[in-house]
Amino acid sequence: MPQFTLHTSTLFNAKQKKFIKDISVTVDSDTGLVTKVYSRNDAEIPFPDTLPGGDIDLRGKFVMPGFVDAHTHIFLHSYDEASAVQQKRDESMAERIIRAVNHCRKALLAGYTTYRDLGSESMQESDANVRDAIARGLIPGPRLFVATRVLASSGSYESRTENSMGGHCLPAGADAVDGVEEVRKAVRRRIAAGADVIKFFADYRRRIMRSPPAQQHPYISSVLHPPKEPNPDYVVFSQEEMNMIVSEAKLARCPVAAHCCTLEGAMAAIKAGVQTIEHVYGVTDEMFSAMKETACIMVPTLAIAEKIHSAKFTAILAQTKRAHELGVRLACGGDTGTFSHGDNAREMELMAEAGIPIEDVLEACTVGGWESCGGDLCGRRFGWLEEGTQADIIALETDPREDKNALRKIDFVLKDARVWKQEGEAIGMI
Repeated sequence: MPQFTLHTSTLFNAKQKKFIKDISVTVDSDTGLVTKVYSRNDAEIPFPDTLPGGDIDLRGKFVMPGFVDAHTHIFLHSYDEASAVQQKRDESMAERIIRAVNHCRKALLAGYTTYRDLGSESMQESDANVRDAIARGLIPGPRLFVATRVLASSGSYESRTENSMGGHCLPAGADAVDGVEEVRKAVRRRIAAGADVIKFFADYRRRIMRSPPAQQHPYISSVLHPPKEPNPDYVVFSQEEMNMIVSEAKLARCPVAAHCCTLEGAMAAIKAGVQTIEHVYGVTDEMFSAMKETACIMVPTLAIAEKIHSAKFTAILAQTKRAHELGVRLACGGDTGTFSHGDNAREMELMAEAGIPIEDVLEACTVGGWESCGGDLCGRRFGWLEEGTQADIIALETDPREDKNALRKIDFVLKDARVWKQEGEAIGMI
């Protein structure tokens, strides 16, 4: 029989942000969908000692919809191992694809049934190819929503070195475009290349494209040395260009994500009507008000900020809490890949450390993730459990309300009504 039922004693209702008791969920392995969600009364009708064939007993565990990581890079591995420049320069395309396959497997086993992958990191459209390989059942992994190549203006995101002889020494990481009409064409190229989401850099480093040499420390003030902040973030697209990115993407029913590390860039992206802004380290209450008014989602990427912005990380946590207090929509995405796939839960842990209630954190990593992928533009519903949603269900060994490490203790994973992990062990993986 293609249908079977999972029985729970504690289930997180992501839509209501409530913990409900004695719920059973019937799923269909042919369609990959939930077909029924119903309450049991175990006092009146005792739970059977032997379950019907195929049914799964998840009682005693903490059950919820699969996690959604809203900001990932499947072709990157931890910067603690190698910088992004080293990875793009020294690793072949074949190696990077093999790594991506391993990353997707680790993510699925960590409870992540959906990934929004925001840029192929010099791998052209290979993220769309991996997405399709997962969808065809060739490899295990989260459902992918991909951006292919990000949009940037000339001389911003593209890596350069002093020995490039005027050219680029590394594979192109972005689709570099300038002017409103070039932007329009670039969005159309991304759609044609298979992008599920358009990502652009609202701001980035535009000056010196390499780190200052060692002899500049301590800083010596003279014309022979760059300023103390040698390469700050500046806005890289005009308001008209950002507006075109969003309006052209809307024609293709495609959501837009904007990399924003400055207040100026974030305000312009919000005004243009982007679906999400990523990072968002320079903020004001006015910006949060604008986000709330336009239903723009904030993906704070705390997990990478913890590593690269340690000096101001306390302030970053505080501003994330402030955004939540003011009603800004949040989604969980740590910029996974810059740190290890499989450690994705760090983003949720940091949101909780910021003072956001665990119910809101879990909702941000489920329903909020679906919304960041485009919501109804996704063509499917996931992140909560009701008839017709994707059958993505995970079980934690312990309750995250009581155990701060619970989000890493993944006992069971079901994606599209297929079991990938049970009793803590991988199922059907080589």
